[in-house]
Amino acid sequence: MIFLSHNSKDKPVVEQVALKLKGIYGQNNVFYDSWSIQPGDGILDKMNEGLTNCKYFFLFVSKNSLQSNMVKMEWQNALFKAAQNRIQFIPIRMDSSIMPALLTQSLYIDLYAQGLDVAIRQIVDVINGNNTYREPLNQFSNLVAYKYKEGDKLIVECHAEHFLEPISSFIFCTQQDVNTISAEIRNEVMCMTNQINGIQLQNGYKTNAIIRSISKGTVPGFPFIIEFKSSSPFDIEMVMHEKSHGEFHPIPLVNSKKH
Repeated sequence: MIFLSHNSKDKPVVEQVALKLKGIYGQNNVFYDSWSIQPGDGILDKMNEGLTNCKYFFLFVSKNSLQSNMVKMEWQNALFKAAQNRIQFIPIRMDSSIMPALLTQSLYIDLYAQGLDVAIRQIVDVINGNNTYREPLNQFSNLVAYKYKEGDKLIVECHAEHFLEPISSFIFCTQQDVNTISAEIRNEVMCMTNQINGIQLQNGYKTNAIIRSISKGTVPGFPFIIEFKSSSPFDIEMVMHEKSHGEFHPIPLVNSKKH
């Protein structure tokens, strides 16, 4: 049984996932309240039945679901079963909400950043046991980048969401010629800079890199903020953080200002 835990306000998106899974695995193998709970059924009894029989529990994490006591009850019960290796527990990120601390130990599917089609393919991969997918599930990241426009500037804020990151060194990737882009770190006088066109990442992806570093760490509440400006249209398509000397890894990039 596949259990889809969500808040009703997110149903327009969740239902697309439910219908796809219904087509692949059959309606009786997908617990989705719209067809699994009928008029006259006891809601709690049906929920308990679904949780008892489920093998894969997908929690759609959003501002709406995090405020729902019913959803909270479902995922806390499921998390207890997952700790006993009785089910697989997979969160699905739907918006820019921060994952609850109890969920940060789990891999999650990032529907918000990667879109519905990719998320559905990853859900199917989890169920089929094919997790060697070319676009892997995201892991918890303390650093999150937020990208937004401010007048004629593009702003990227790199936030440490939970704890200190001792290294503040980032690569900002773009397809634009980096020599046509100015990049200034806000409220910092001393910084290390480098700009390279035509680099190739380990996965073979080709991009142009704007590298900016400062000597102090990034702490919660005091983000690393960089302002980009160019006379030509451009975008920052990826942000990478230096985890250790010379070793950079992508961090989540949210297309909005941090709320």
